[in-house]
Amino acid sequence: MKIGVFFILAFLFLSSPFLQVARCQSDSEVEVAEAAEAGGDLGIVGEDVQDFGGDGNFSPAPGVETVCVFPKNPSRLVAAGEESELLVGMKNEGESSVIVIAIKASVHLPYNHQLLVQNLSAQVFNNASIPPSAQATFPYIFAVSKFLQPGTFDLVGTVVYEIDQNPYQSTFYNGTIEVSEAGGLFSSESIFLFSLGIALLVLLGLWIRNQIHQLSKKTKRAPKVEVGTGTTDSSMDEWLQGTAYMESLSSKSKKKK
Repeated sequence: MKIGVFFILAFLFLSSPFLQVARCQSDSEVEVAEAAEAGGDLGIVGEDVQDFGGDGNFSPAPGVETVCVFPKNPSRLVAAGEESELLVGMKNEGESSVIVIAIKASVHLPYNHQLLVQNLSAQVFNNASIPPSAQATFPYIFAVSKFLQPGTFDLVGTVVYEIDQNPYQSTFYNGTIEVSEAGGLFSSESIFLFSLGIALLVLLGLWIRNQIHQLSKKTKRAPKVEVGTGTTDSSMDEWLQGTAYMESLSSKSKKKK
C-alpha cells in the first residue's frame, strides 16, 4: 500500500506533545523528524509477514538515516505476551534506491548486551523501496514472551536493506523498555499483594480490639471482699489443749459470760 512520506510520524508529532523520539544510530534524527512534516512519496510496503532467516551482521550504508517512534506508547511500557507497535522511519540521502528487506529486534539484559533474552519475530517487506532523496515509514509489531519476568530490558532493533544488491543494516533503536506482567491491574502479583494487605489490616484490627479490651479490664475497680468469722479446726483445738493459749481463751470466755 502507498503511504505519504512520514505522514504517520508527522501526524503523531503534531497531535501528541508527549511522543518521544528514540535515539538512532545517526545524529540527524531531528532532521528526519522535521522532514516528516514536509510530505513526499513512500515506497511500496508488502503485506506478507513471515519469518526472516537473515542472521548476518552487516554495516550501515552511508547516506541512510533512521528514526524510531512508539506511536501509541511513548513511555515504552510493553506488556508480556501482548503486541506492541513502533514505526521506523528511513531517509535515503544516497544516489541509489534502498530496498528494505526486513525489520527485526532482540531483547537483552540491560547490564550486559551479550546476554540475549529473546529474539523477536521479524517483519518482512516485499517490494519496499526508497528512491534517492526520499523518506519512508515502516511499521513493526512485536511481542515479548508472556513468560518474561517484569522489569527493565534493552531492546535492539535493526532494519535490513540492500543498495545495489549489497546488504546493509542500521540500528534504529537501542534503548530500554519496561516489561510489565500481562493482565494489567488484575495480575496475580497485584491480587496477592491486595489480599496480603487486607489480611494485615484485619490482624491489626483484632490486635487493637484485644488491647482495648485488656485496658478496660484493668480500669475496673475490684469488688470488696468481706472477711467473716474464722472457724477453728477441731484437730487444732485438741493439739492446743493444756497450753497457755487455750487457758487464755477459756478465761476470756468465762469473763464474757
